[in-house]
Amino acid sequence: MSLFRKFFGSSNLASDEKKETEISKALIEKSMAIDELFIQNFKKNGGKFLYCENSEEVKEQFENILEENDWFESQVLCYDLTLYSMLDDNKLIYNKTSTPKFLLASCENLIADQGSILFSSKQIKQHRPNELPENIIVVGKTSQIIGEKTDGLSAIKRKYITDYPTNITTIKYFQKVKEEDFTQYGTSAKNLYLLLLEDL
Repeated sequence: MSLFRKFFGSSNLASDEKKETEISKALIEKSMAIDELFIQNFKKNGGKFLYCENSEEVKEQFENILEENDWFESQVLCYDLTLYSMLDDNKLIYNKTSTPKFLLASCENLIADQGSILFSSKQIKQHRPNELPENIIVVGKTSQIIGEKTDGLSAIKRKYITDYPTNITTIKYFQKVKEEDFTQYGTSAKNLYLLLLEDL
């Protein structure tokens, strides 16, 4: 690069546009890498992943999960008003029992480097992970995939400026450990399905 270009910038608009295009491509590739990293780690943790292109596919996959597990006419725990219609459509009883078959919830974020799901009191109230049903169905969005847990905490601070949620926790293990693993001490494995809705 010449000394004049260094001080005065490039006068060639075509090269500037090319650089912007390359930067955009790099950002897209980085974004795709985060998506792929999340899916890989999530599956490695034992999670069941179902990709959905639209809300109709979310409902269809939800019904497939109910059929696969014979959860029709089951009792369900759900605190998200936006998900009640899926329960009503399938005539499921929710929030009226102390022994629900599964939890239906949205989430705060999907953490790529851990393959985990970040929840707050907005989705699970004050329940600790070991107090939740063994079976969980999460409806998440591709826009909720982030790199690390610290990014998730920052996103929560930005999202809830005045009504900051409590009970912020992640669930990471989605299958029983075959051998004793001290890294999972104090955690409870969940049978977790993720319905991931494409919204980007």
